[in-house]
Amino acid sequence: MSEVKLVVASVITFLKQQLEGDTLSVDSRESVEVAVQCLESAFDVGPADAARSMDLLKLVREQTRVYQTTQATPPPPVLTPEQRVEAERLKNEGNELMKAEKYKEALELYTRAIEMDARNPVYYCNRAAAHFKLEEHEAAVVDCTAALALQPNYTKAHGRLGLALTALERHREARAAYARAAELEPENESYRVNLRLTDEKLAQLEQRPPLDFASLLHNPALLNMATQMLSDPNMQNLISNLMGSSGGAGGLGGEGAGAGGMGALLEAGQMLAQHMQSANPELVDQLRRQVGSRAPPGDPPAPQQ
Repeated sequence: MSEVKLVVASVITFLKQQLEGDTLSVDSRESVEVAVQCLESAFDVGPADAARSMDLLKLVREQTRVYQTTQATPPPPVLTPEQRVEAERLKNEGNELMKAEKYKEALELYTRAIEMDARNPVYYCNRAAAHFKLEEHEAAVVDCTAALALQPNYTKAHGRLGLALTALERHREARAAYARAAELEPENESYRVNLRLTDEKLAQLEQRPPLDFASLLHNPALLNMATQMLSDPNMQNLISNLMGSSGGAGGLGGEGAGAGGMGALLEAGQMLAQHMQSANPELVDQLRRQVGSRAPPGDPPAPQQ
């Protein structure tokens, strides 16, 4: 998914979340629904794209927290030697918990270290590693970004940022992070390997073939099955009922469709799926294989941590 499509999908997800609440007026809800439909149509955003979208509210909150932590004025008070020692102790104890695979406990200790010394980039970078292990990849991106705001040439933060972005399938951003890490530490094999793997992934995504709708529509087996299905009296009755429920309401989108129209649509979809599976399971398998063939033939190995 491109960066632009990721942003649009995330905005659509946010708008749909607002529709689920009760803060919008009737007019506002209609406007938001129209906006969602327009965005989905203009940028060709489907369910698969929505599944990869980011939680915008969470990102804003995390970024606000990072800004307040790293940029707030006045500057944080100078640490006493005892506070600095305690913060290091918390970090080291967190490191031991990471080795023991107790990631949640390690995250809590890194957070306490940050609360004590918010200007130490290592604490953010270590907490990013804990977030990554907990599959909280967006939070890992935020912490890596905070570490790099404090120390732009922090190689490990660039490398961990690349891992988190890869997990989010933001491969172009991940490539930039790996490239910077490899530039800062050229002797590090893992950074070079991850950069190469990301280049391979991007090349595969660019070569992904489009779905061949023409061959599907001219498939004799599919046409024959469609003819048989439309000859089924049960399907004919269902279509007649569906058309009758929508006839006076300006189409399926009108008020008259309501719950009954939606139920009929769902029933029609279920009947269609059952008919296809029972009438021609081989064709269904063929369609699944053709859709699945759009994926790259073999994904490169996972990046090294």
